[in-house]
Amino acid sequence: MTHLMDGPQETVRIHREVVGIVAERTLYDESQLLPDSHFEGDLGIDSVILESILVSVGERFGIEERLPGDITTIRELVARVEGALGVPAGVVEGGLPAGPEGTDAVLEAVLAAAVRQTQYQRGQLALDADFESELGIDSVILTSLVAEAAQELGLPESAVGAVTAQTLRGLAAELAALATPAGEGAARAGDGSWDGRSMKDFVEQRDPDLFAKARSFGAYRRRREEERLYWYGMPLLSRCENRAVIYDELAGREREFLMFASNNYLGLANHPKVIEAVCEATRTYGATHTGSRFIGGTNMLHKELERRLAAFKQRPAAIVYPGGYAANLGAISGLVKSYDTLVVDKLNHMSIVDGSRLSGGVRRIYQHNDMQDLEQVLRRGAEQPTGGGTLIVADGVFSMHGDVCDLPEIVRLAKTYGARVLVDDAHATGVLGARGSGTAEHFGLKGEVDLELGTMSKALAGMGGFVTGDEEVVEYLRYYSHSYVFAANIPAGVAAGLIASLDVIEAEPERLKRLWANIGALRDRLRKAGFDLERTESAILPIVIGDERKAMEMGRAVRARGLFCQTVVYPGVPLGDARLRVSVTCEHTPQDLELATEIFIESATETGVLPRSD
Repeated sequence: MTHLMDGPQETVRIHREVVGIVAERTLYDESQLLPDSHFEGDLGIDSVILESILVSVGERFGIEERLPGDITTIRELVARVEGALGVPAGVVEGGLPAGPEGTDAVLEAVLAAAVRQTQYQRGQLALDADFESELGIDSVILTSLVAEAAQELGLPESAVGAVTAQTLRGLAAELAALATPAGEGAARAGDGSWDGRSMKDFVEQRDPDLFAKARSFGAYRRRREEERLYWYGMPLLSRCENRAVIYDELAGREREFLMFASNNYLGLANHPKVIEAVCEATRTYGATHTGSRFIGGTNMLHKELERRLAAFKQRPAAIVYPGGYAANLGAISGLVKSYDTLVVDKLNHMSIVDGSRLSGGVRRIYQHNDMQDLEQVLRRGAEQPTGGGTLIVADGVFSMHGDVCDLPEIVRLAKTYGARVLVDDAHATGVLGARGSGTAEHFGLKGEVDLELGTMSKALAGMGGFVTGDEEVVEYLRYYSHSYVFAANIPAGVAAGLIASLDVIEAEPERLKRLWANIGALRDRLRKAGFDLERTESAILPIVIGDERKAMEMGRAVRARGLFCQTVVYPGVPLGDARLRVSVTCEHTPQDLELATEIFIESATETGVLPRSD
């Protein structure tokens, strides 16, 4: 604790630090936190957030006695701190004292935006710290940060997509350059014959009318649909097998497609035993249970499903969530608190990103599957401890890239630096490992990974998510995961279908063998044709194109030839990394794979993705 100053000066110092802590625990800019703003009525700070604030304030000022939970304003909190420290009461008027005079206007705008868009206090934002590995600022947060700073500086909206800086100092320099007439012109330049915007341009469109961004995006979306470049959310009129009938809402007609956009890797969604189990349980238990698992929403099928998932994953216990997204949100935010650290792969699924934000923990990002960078991040964290624990989170199979995390090295580094590991097996369950149980089995690391998470809407052919691990941790999540406690869970019929799916996986191992035969056949053909498939080792084959326009045009050409796969642009992947995402299942026939190869080659040649043969 620093040396005490005279009463008024010490009050200002305490007030500044208290406001910094409140800003750190909430989404407020420090300038919005006035002395008499009511925590609940004005700021929406509930008892849970307030408790976190009080604990942090106590730790910051070395106050051993617990601060009471009846404090309602920052002024009251400052007075309680003064009383605990024996400081004469002072008076603080208005908001925070003004910052240092002469601060560069652009840098000041960048720092103010960074404080608001992250959970850092101003003093924690080193100007030359790397956005990702040191500050945990990903591309989504950076977009919001740049947009806010650009608006404050009067820069055009196109400035959001024009910056490449990796530090706050570099960002300030780039924005300062854009503020010049030449820079502004460069930011606005573009090809008038093609709307070069992406979905990123509508994330941070600021307007007094909250829905203005929706109207702007609506016009953009309609144009893309007219060009047949956006073809998202078209409804199925049949089962989703190796072929499927889809209703084209833009053309007003139904068409049969060769289906390479399904995650039904083992074909279980159409298995008669699975379908019958769903129907029989629904007849027995009804359509749904209308309550959370704690309040009338649990039946014996939920218990049996959790037991079967734990056995399938060879872990002591399992918990079932309403969805895979809910599993990541609930598990991460339930375990990680503001004083803990999350270390995450740059290309993790958005549910992990959102779980990290919801937790309020310190977030550090390592470059994709780069174990040297992961160790550097862990070493830096060990040198600057937060007083909490560390959780490393990685996808088992990366959903838009198809490659597999380096789990052996992640586990080794976790042991070296005292961290825990969570692997998200959404696209690995039913695909990787001799039995299809996922990434840990694939690498022979069963029991070495603390938590194995997954979704049941892909290879398991149902709905919901799950986490497996030690029983004490699973039971803790059952009480502290808000997405479990405060949400209705999967219906009994779905649970029964999932149990039947596990039965089929165990009884029909040839499905997994057939899947891998299909993966190898199509992967080899596409690589031989010259496509960039990156380092895929799963049922996901990415045809990497880069340019969004060219990717959308190839997707359109593929559909015109009767094949449907996913066209992935921002935010599914970063700008400049657009691709087609091809999903292989065990239901594809050799003829399907041969025809798919021909369609991809013809479409790529037509759109310039592959060169024309002489």
